[in-house]
Amino acid sequence: MHNEKTTIFIDGSSGTAGLRIYDRLAQRADIDLLTLPPELHHDIEAQRELLNRADIAFLCLPDAAAITAADLVENPDTVVLDTSTAHRTAPGWVYGFPELSPEREAAIRTAKRIAVPGCHASGFIALVYPLVAAGLLNKDALLSCYSLTGYSGGGKKMIADYESPDRPAHSKLDAPKSYGLSLAHKHLPEMQKISGLANPPAFVPVVCDYYSGMQVLVPFQPVWGGAEKVAAGLAEYYRDAATIKVHALNEPLPENGLYSNAMAGTDRMELYSTVNAAGDQMMLVSLFDNLGKGSSGAAVQCMNLMLGLPETQGLE
Repeated sequence: MHNEKTTIFIDGSSGTAGLRIYDRLAQRADIDLLTLPPELHHDIEAQRELLNRADIAFLCLPDAAAITAADLVENPDTVVLDTSTAHRTAPGWVYGFPELSPEREAAIRTAKRIAVPGCHASGFIALVYPLVAAGLLNKDALLSCYSLTGYSGGGKKMIADYESPDRPAHSKLDAPKSYGLSLAHKHLPEMQKISGLANPPAFVPVVCDYYSGMQVLVPFQPVWGGAEKVAAGLAEYYRDAATIKVHALNEPLPENGLYSNAMAGTDRMELYSTVNAAGDQMMLVSLFDNLGKGSSGAAVQCMNLMLGLPETQGLE
């Protein structure tokens, strides 16, 4: 990667994540973007050629296609950043969440294969990992988690459903929809493994009628170590983090609550913690954009680190 410009190929640039990465990189003078013409989208040889010509390839594809694409990369110098679920717990792949530890950030800087975290998983891991690492939360803790997200996380078909001109004035899409009720959501393996937990959390996501933005809520009962210690632990952990801000315990909320789209359009994450009067129940909340720090912003942040650039370059 010693050219003046870094050659980037976004494989799957028509999907939501791919489009957002493209938007962030198209304006940068230090990036040369390769694109696959629409008529060649199903041409494996054309895909192989661009994957191996690129300094960095972003895979913005469904899981099976991402596995196929990763296998097409033969150039030892090509770095692959996969935004799908396919490689997040796979051996040989680095989990792309640099704020979790200096060791992880260092690994991202030199890695050839990086798995970009899932959106729901990012919000959960940001809250839980530091507490497990600091011994404020036992590895065998049984946690629950729920997550509110905009419909953009569901991809092109879901976006089309919500934004259809034929959508009735009063439809089921007006109301929040819980899903993943079989408790087997595809983000659970990374939520458990990366956080260092012995058990997966009981996790239910809820999709709502707004485009983007997410909040992930993790209730704490009992409050291991005490609420002040937990809140201080989070604040200390992310003291120098470029994209994560920790609010003070029981800080007055901007509108007596948190709107899930408050961070839409940003590449940052904000963490909140509240405790009840008795001190025996606590709520931890992460607020961010599922398409920003929950996806495309995180991918570009990892790319910046690998290029030796400020990690927030080109990000909001």
